[in-house]
Amino acid sequence: MRVLVLEDDLELGPVVADRLRDAGFAVDLARTLAETDLKLSVHRYDCVVADRSVPDGDSLTLLAAQRRAGSVLPFLLLTALDAVGDRVAGFEHGADDYLVKPFAFAELVVRVRALCRREQPARPSVLRAGDLELDLPRRRVTRAGVLLSLSAKEFAVLELLMLRAGEVVTRSELIESCWDEASEPMSNVVDVLIGQLRRRLGPPDPIATVRGVGYRLGGEE
Repeated sequence: MRVLVLEDDLELGPVVADRLRDAGFAVDLARTLAETDLKLSVHRYDCVVADRSVPDGDSLTLLAAQRRAGSVLPFLLLTALDAVGDRVAGFEHGADDYLVKPFAFAELVVRVRALCRREQPARPSVLRAGDLELDLPRRRVTRAGVLLSLSAKEFAVLELLMLRAGEVVTRSELIESCWDEASEPMSNVVDVLIGQLRRRLGPPDPIATVRGVGYRLGGEE
């Protein structure tokens, strides 16, 4: 899941982005409304976390414009403006959630994850493919009953492959869903990660390479 964070604070912004990455999200960071608007026009996001007051205005103007254009992209406002009127204005302009600073990062992660899943098709909380089992709520992966230790990025890639089990997932789809601008993808970044994931999963290799296209969980190469 890919998240866009709008935060002009040079210290807080990177910390918010890093905490969300640690939780398994791909995160892009913007510091102005103009930069945010540009990123929204280029990339597909599952959620936006936006400060209210940024150098070029109030993010409510951007939010209202998105809603007028028909966007249903979830927005969480993360701001020090904590008056009742501020919260009401946020929701009236189309916000889906409102979290006041200072906040607990654990709560932010839970709220963002809930918003990201809101617009996605209903799916089971536990994914299974062969002897692989991926428990989304507990962020656990087992193979043949053995608990595996995966990095956040490995978990994200495996989740997408399991959601599309039996289908070819292209490299561009993996990059768009699991990477962000902070880890600008090089030509072989997906291949390197898949190699790491294969070693974590162990033999027999459940991931088939579809040459020149991408990867498929299950099936013959």
